Amino acid sequence: QVQLVESGGGLVQPGGSLRLSCAASGRISRINDMGWYRQAPGKQRELVAGITSGGSTRYADSVKGRFTISRDNAKNTEYLQMNSLKPEDTAVYYCNAVVEFREGLLRRSGNFWGQGTQVTVSS
Repeated sequence: QVQLVESGGGLVQPGGSLRLSCAASGRISRINDMGWYRQAPGKQRELVAGITSGGSTRYADSVKGRFTISRDNAKNTEYLQMNSLKPEDTAVYYCNAVVEFREGLLRRSGNFWGQGTQVTVSS
């Protein structure tokens, strides 16, 4: 089917920056909406940022002005540039994509998730 593989997480000091990447692979026909979510310990998973196939973006209020989502359709990859990181940004970050893919002679659509990457903001 389709796999999403994230990279770029790690430990950073408050005020620092990280860039997450998520590459999709498989028998992909088209990728529609893409997004980044995060889940902190003891909390529900929440939307951080989303981007449509046409490039329209939306952000959680808590990250507006600090995070930027982007995508490279030719590479089936999305990115999350995170600046001015705060300790409250600490979480496991997951990428998400709505993908049209080929299964034999059929064309299907599914909602896929990456495995998650840990982001820790601490001094």
